[in-house]
Amino acid sequence: MDDAVDSDRTVFKAACVQLRSGIDRARNVADAVALIGEAAQRGAHFIVTPEMTNAVDRNAERLAASLPEGEEIEEVRAFSAAASENGVFLLIGSMAIRRGDGRLANRSFLFGPDGSIAARYDKIHMFDVSLENGETWRESRIYQPGDQAVLVRTPLAAFGLSICYDVRFPHLYRALARAGAEVMCVPAAFTRQTGKAHWKALLTARAIECGAFVAAAAQGGVHEDGRETFGHSVIISPWGDILTEARGDEPGVILAEIDPLRVKKARAQIPSLALETAVKVLTIEA
Repeated sequence: MDDAVDSDRTVFKAACVQLRSGIDRARNVADAVALIGEAAQRGAHFIVTPEMTNAVDRNAERLAASLPEGEEIEEVRAFSAAASENGVFLLIGSMAIRRGDGRLANRSFLFGPDGSIAARYDKIHMFDVSLENGETWRESRIYQPGDQAVLVRTPLAAFGLSICYDVRFPHLYRALARAGAEVMCVPAAFTRQTGKAHWKALLTARAIECGAFVAAAAQGGVHEDGRETFGHSVIISPWGDILTEARGDEPGVILAEIDPLRVKKARAQIPSLALETAVKVLTIEA
């Protein structure tokens, strides 16, 4: 296992931007850029926005029709400018991007302080579920899943990238932690039903079992397309402490200090990442 990048780096401020994105991509970008600027003014060095920052629209045909092919879209240019103008690392939790094969990608973009794209990550685990309240989601009909975990080493910290439903698959985070990830990024658009039941429990579990910070920026409230998301963006310490939390689903900004040394301390106290054992299962028919 790779250790954290450098335990002597200074403490920095991380921010989660909570949004209520709608169908109008230009309006969503304007709302996000305003809150990114607020976070930077409040001292954030690293800022993460939620899943589907550029559009929340359950009408897949309408969403796809609104998107030109590829990454040459206004959102990418606008968020590149926001990162460089504010001098921050900016993780756009995800955007809908139209691929060349007609399908969409649910893609994260990490912009550096110079505005360049430092990393991309395509959501691996598709949200294909039927909930008790009648909600049905079949992301795999629209989105092409990614197949590569992504760790990004920066002067601030090593960031492990993930998106929303990924949080239910702990092996992804263990792999990122063993590669050296210190901050797990979980931008999301959790449904209200699943958010009430599992949001904080899942995020806290990922923080504790990986000995890592978790920064989870969320969509929140009733969206233009009728969807309801849970909100409650949160930043959690490697020991499982809630450092800051949005107390509801309104758009806004939360901030917390990230000290990379806390990752090293947590992993020294509970060195579970050092063990990689093949467990054999004995199946008994009784």
